[in-house]
Amino acid sequence: MSEERKKALQLLKTARGQIDGIIKMIEEGRYCIDISNQILASQALLKKSNLEILKGHLNHCVKDAAINNNMDEKIVEINNILEKIITK
Repeated sequence: MSEERKKALQLLKTARGQIDGIIKMIEEGRYCIDISNQILASQALLKKSNLEILKGHLNHCVKDAAINNNMDEKIVEINNILEKIITK
């Protein structure tokens, strides 16, 4: 497993723990702003995880495609991901 995937996995596990905590906060009727802050923190972890996955894609998949002169598909993939990220 690449370093990027290891980092992404750890971030996702942390986010999962936070989401479990958020569910508990809602069930306990905790203060809305506290819940919202925890949701934002979880979203930040998901974004960081996605960044690690994309770094790995660039460092391995795209690099391999460049070596093998097969960049067209990878360029389309990256463009599609960037469009999703930017238009959210």
